[in-house]
Formats: sequence, C-alpha cells, structure tokens
Amino acid sequence: MTTPPQHYDRLLAAHYTWMLGSDIHANARGQAELLRGLGVQPEADGDAAIDLGSGPGPQTLALAHLGFSSVTAVDTSRALLDELAGHAKTAGVADAVRTMHADLLDALPRVAGPATAAAIVCMGDTLTHLPGRADVRALLEGITHALRPGGHVVVTYRDLTGELRGEGRFLPVRSTEDRLLTCFLEYVDDDTVMVHDLLHTRTEGEWHLQVGSYPKLRLASGWLTDEALRAGLEVRHAAAGPRGMRVLHAVKPAEGPTAPHA
Repeated sequence: MTTPPQHYDRLLAAHYTWMLGSDIHANARGQAELLRGLGVQPEADGDAAIDLGSGPGPQTLALAHLGFSSVTAVDTSRALLDELAGHAKTAGVADAVRTMHADLLDALPRVAGPATAAAIVCMGDTLTHLPGRADVRALLEGITHALRPGGHVVVTYRDLTGELRGEGRFLPVRSTEDRLLTCFLEYVDDDTVMVHDLLHTRTEGEWHLQVGSYPKLRLASGWLTDEALRAGLEVRHAAAGPRGMRVLHAVKPAEGPTAPHA
C-alpha cells in the first residue's frame, strides 16, 4: 500500500500549490485571519511556533506574518519544503522560517523542548495522514508536552466518518485549462478510507492521466475533541471551518490538565 508521503512525492507535491488555488500568499493571508480569529498570536519576543505538515507553507507564512519570531515547518516532502523556503524569501520572512524534513511524530521532540512552544498547528488535513488512531493520540500527547502553559494548538482536518455513496464519492478538487484533479473515495472499514486521485494534465494538446491512491484516517470530531481533552488540553473551539474542514483549537492550561467533559 502506498503511504501518504509516497503518494505526495509521486503525484501531488508538484501540483499542491495549484490545488490550493496557485496563490500561496493569498492562502497564507486566509490562514492568518483564521488563526488571529482564534486568538493565536505571540505574546512575547522570542515566541516560537511549529507547523506540522507544512506543505508549501501557507500556515508557516501565516504564523510568521502574525509575528512569531521563529516558525519551524515540518513535512515529509522535501520538494514542498524547498518550495516553502522560496515563498518565505518572497514574503520577506525567511529569517523567521526553519524547515525540517521529517516525520511529524519523530520531529516534534527534536524541534521543541518541554513546555517551550507558544503555538503548534497541524492543518490542511495532515492529521488524517497518520497511520492509526494510536498515532493521533501520541501526537496530541507530544503537542501537550511541547506547549508552554497557555500555548495554542490548532488542527484542521476532514471528518470522513460519514460515508458517501454512489456518484457522491467522486469529488472535484480543481480544474483549469491544462489540469484537472478529481478524487474518488473508497470506504475500507470504520477507520480507513482510500483516496484515489485522478490527475489529468494537458501537454502539447494531449491529455495525460496519472492515478495514485493512499489511505486516510476516519476521525470523528467528537472523538478528536475527547482525545485532546484526555491529552490535557483545554478545547476552546471545535466546529466546521472553511473548505469543508473541521477546526479544533485548544490551549494548554496554566495549571494541570483539563478533565474530559462528561
């Protein structure tokens, strides 16, 4: 089975910014607006942020524009990290941005010491790329460990627990004159959906098809909220967000963990 990092390297990385609308800086402004609305901003000089699953950098750029003195972007795609570095230079925030080519779970303890990060984001549906629910739990625990008291975590993800049927399983992603991306969802079991990407590109008047598949986790919003609480986070916002995503915003309490809600 192809893993999400392999799928991105083979198919999606070269087209990811196009999938987002081609203007990464406009996308970053939208992400900055979302984060600012949730109250995610630096409180002191030297505040550091981490972007887990940064892709080409919309969240990384947003965090830098919000004023975080350093933003570490972690991703499994070297191509997307290289693209991000170029965007950071164009945006004038290259001095604040550091990239790390690594797995999310492995990278977090290397990026931040205990109780040092002011903000950690894991956005763009990255969370559902993890292998299993145990990995989600481990990541939330790692985030709690890395955040300083009062530090923020923001996660955006797709709740794929509701099963689509028939033609509803075909989802158009984006189309332009020379590119067309459609994905097809195949529901494997209660935990997994296979995402089949069909990418058509036109070169010299001829259309070419590339196809790839990878698994995504089916994470219910209620389950993720409970896991965040169990990890010791205080959930402040859990609701539908832009582009069909769910948004989870939580903070690390100043004193001790928050008990799960009854």
